Amino acid sequence: MKPSVLDTLTGQIIGISARPVPRSAIDAWQEDRLRRLVAYCRDHAPFYQRKFAAVGIAAVDGLADLARLPLTTEAELRHHGQEMVCVGQDAVARIVTLHSSGTTGPPKRLWFTEADLERTLDFFHHGMGQMAEPGQTAAILLPGATPDSTGHLLARALARMTVNGRIVGLVSEPAQAARIVAEMRPEILVGFPVQILALARMAAFLRLDLASIGAVLLCSDYVSESLCQSLQELLGCEIFTHYGATETGLGGGVDCGAHHGCHLREADLLVEIVDPGGGQALPAGEWGEIVCTTLMRTGMPLIRYRTGDRGRLLPGRCRCGSQVRRLDRVLGRLDRVRTLQSGRQLAMADLDEWLFAVPGLLDFTAALAIRDGRESLELVLAVLPGRGEAAKRQAARLLESRMSRGEPAIDLKLAMDGAIHPAKRFLEDHRKERAT
Repeated sequence: MKPSVLDTLTGQIIGISARPVPRSAIDAWQEDRLRRLVAYCRDHAPFYQRKFAAVGIAAVDGLADLARLPLTTEAELRHHGQEMVCVGQDAVARIVTLHSSGTTGPPKRLWFTEADLERTLDFFHHGMGQMAEPGQTAAILLPGATPDSTGHLLARALARMTVNGRIVGLVSEPAQAARIVAEMRPEILVGFPVQILALARMAAFLRLDLASIGAVLLCSDYVSESLCQSLQELLGCEIFTHYGATETGLGGGVDCGAHHGCHLREADLLVEIVDPGGGQALPAGEWGEIVCTTLMRTGMPLIRYRTGDRGRLLPGRCRCGSQVRRLDRVLGRLDRVRTLQSGRQLAMADLDEWLFAVPGLLDFTAALAIRDGRESLELVLAVLPGRGEAAKRQAARLLESRMSRGEPAIDLKLAMDGAIHPAKRFLEDHRKERAT
């Protein structure tokens, strides 16, 4: 098995021809870039000037000093983002504004220069080389109507390898999207996990031919194992996963043919795992909060940014031979884990894992509530036509087998229109609202 394509990208950036790239060379590069980054932010970003002065840091010697640098929070990004920008407005190529559901206060804004966007294009280009070949077509089920949006950048990156990237957009009506993709006959499919599963299940229901698809890339949300297994059964193709966020420069990591973790773009991104409570760095293999430092970004660098995602770094080298660090399957948002009255914790990731094994299920929403003084887990299921009652019974059996006595009663409802929700999914908590 060949080393990850991220080896090629990493080696090109840091100037190492050996494949796989030696771990020592990656560490040396990251040490040098961290020193440069701290000096750059100290000289150009008022926010970091204050942060460094508050803890008595003027410079760092290398990775051993990383833990001395203060963590950056989402709240600081929202309230002080403008003071993190290191360039003048004439150098800014794109500003991304993120409005998070259920969050009050100012939105997050990220500033990118042309050089920042170019590095994202390089990552997309090399990452897609794992699954795409010249002359093929990729159906992009991502936002792409505006310049430099995720879908637009991906299409540009694919064009560099003479792959035809056709932007379909987010899937809101699975039947319509399935017909478009079937007519397109692409070799690669890229999009949100739940939306691609809904499209594939609808295509099978409508007896549409998706046999041309040889690879699927799932991105932009948590990916459950049950969803991957269902997709493989439906499409019979290889399933790849990607981790990234706007804060990481859209790209973060992508898995290789070994499918044992996402290889990270380590020439541009320094990833740590920290204890969510105390913020102490955790060793590879331990679960915690993913923290990212953008080593090469010039417009708005982020130093030790707390992503709020739960993950872990995998120890050792990959089965493909690469020594580029790998991120295990991300387990969703830390702040979207709910504690039940029984004391058990429940997250949307748990429900995804359990429920997407139900045949005919396209999507679902979930909420915790209080009804008649009792805690209730309320699910609204979007299902294939004619599969509602069967899906409802199987979902109820699955949940009852996994929820112990003393935990919420299950209230299931059916959405027969097969509605798909483009936004990231999470378990709503209405218990306090209903109780009052």
